[in-house]
Amino acid sequence: MELGNEMNTQNNTEYLLELDHITRRFIAVTALKDVCLKLRHGEVLAVCGENGAGKSTLMKILSGSDSFGNYEGTIRVNGQPMRFRSTKDAENAGIEMIYQEISLHLDLTVAENLFMGALPMTKWRTIDWRRMNREAKDYLQMVGLQVDPRQKVKTLSTSQQQLLSIARAIAKKPKILVLDEPTSALTQTETENLLRVIRDLKAKQVSCLYISHKMDEIFQIADRVTVLRDGEHIADYPTSEVTPEKLVEDMVGRKIEVLYPKQQAVIGEEILRVENMCVPHPYMKDRNIVDDVSFSLRRGEILGIAGLVGAGRSELLNAIFKAQEEGVSGKVWLEGKRIDKLSLRGIKEAGIGYLTEDRKRNGFIAGATIRENTVLASLDKIVHGGLINHRAEKQYANDYFQKLSVKAPDIETPMIHLSGGNQQKVVLAKWMMTDLKVMFFDEPTRGIDVGAKTEIYRLISDMANQGIGIIMVSSEMPELIAMCDRFLVLSNGKFRAELTGENVSQEKIMKAATLVEEN
Repeated sequence: MELGNEMNTQNNTEYLLELDHITRRFIAVTALKDVCLKLRHGEVLAVCGENGAGKSTLMKILSGSDSFGNYEGTIRVNGQPMRFRSTKDAENAGIEMIYQEISLHLDLTVAENLFMGALPMTKWRTIDWRRMNREAKDYLQMVGLQVDPRQKVKTLSTSQQQLLSIARAIAKKPKILVLDEPTSALTQTETENLLRVIRDLKAKQVSCLYISHKMDEIFQIADRVTVLRDGEHIADYPTSEVTPEKLVEDMVGRKIEVLYPKQQAVIGEEILRVENMCVPHPYMKDRNIVDDVSFSLRRGEILGIAGLVGAGRSELLNAIFKAQEEGVSGKVWLEGKRIDKLSLRGIKEAGIGYLTEDRKRNGFIAGATIRENTVLASLDKIVHGGLINHRAEKQYANDYFQKLSVKAPDIETPMIHLSGGNQQKVVLAKWMMTDLKVMFFDEPTRGIDVGAKTEIYRLISDMANQGIGIIMVSSEMPELIAMCDRFLVLSNGKFRAELTGENVSQEKIMKAATLVEEN
């Protein structure tokens, strides 16, 4: 690494970080074209843009994972030109990255993950476990993560792992903190806590690059906003001088008249009924994470399930869909017919689909093409005599490719090359190919840009208009309130409230979500 010298402790330039005229070309694509970005000392700069705008490519260059020599332009820290040939070089320059995709060692403890690469040692050159666990508590408290430092990371929820990733970055005492969609797995309460942490860091002159699609967060935390579109720098604004509508227009290159395009569907008779559903807690003996839950769903209805992380929202959907069977009890009826004794295949054949919380883990096959992923849940329609009818396969895949307006060269494009919004469309196409009666959506717009969100909302609304019953879990309260007809609020595994119409507000949902049983 050619850093010239260590970063100055004195702030002797106006800008702590400068990315000057960055251009990154791949074989047939220019991912970044002459992009400039500047970050002041103690400033929070939001970077906005649709998926595919070039944000991730720019951050890979800044982090050193896309090394010097692969791009054109200059990186300066405190006025000094930098040549990052590895992520270690960027860390040595005081830059820490918090990625949307969590990367932790699941079989190690919280404390071991927190101090990975810098474990505290005794004078005998052995690991000082007591000191490590003691110091870990301080960093965990800083981000509001209340877990035992000796706990294995694999026992943590997705949101807890995200908070641990943030604590790990802070523990390295960075001068520049880059956060890529840091709240995508967090609840509203956890998000507010993270924003507080960022404000505290800002007061200590730590500068932050904050990448997010969430307008409310940007206007709460950022001093300025930089907008990228199609790999180019579009605009810079102080947040006090721009509106969310203008940012969205700059991001997508057009006006979006309605962010939540929900149509009022005709709500029919009951289609799904769940009674006395119980799901044992995966790590706490003699406790249920879903405890004696009952509810019903009607045709054309969008039922929102709200609650904090750990309330049992995803576990409830998993239990109904049979993704988690051991120890589960309860009864499920679809169109008046008992189905809870069916296999996973039987549940799908009965007409229930499930768009899961983590599409990359269990929503699609990353190395397979759009065509192959589209037909995954409907092989019975294209397989005859043990052989795939490739003509039918291509026809089905092409039909949904066009129907859902997937942005890709063609159906032979590997899924890994798609943006998050287009990946979500293909996962949705997989289920739309089946004979759907009920569809579960668990965090359907997580990590998706504003333009793609609107398209997903439109597809959900269209499904409801076709008479499909929909259950929607989301940590984004405005999304949930705008899209759902009725709301059930979970807390500690139990339903605490049912809200409809004028009774619905973020405050009422959060009040019910934080209820605990009185002894």
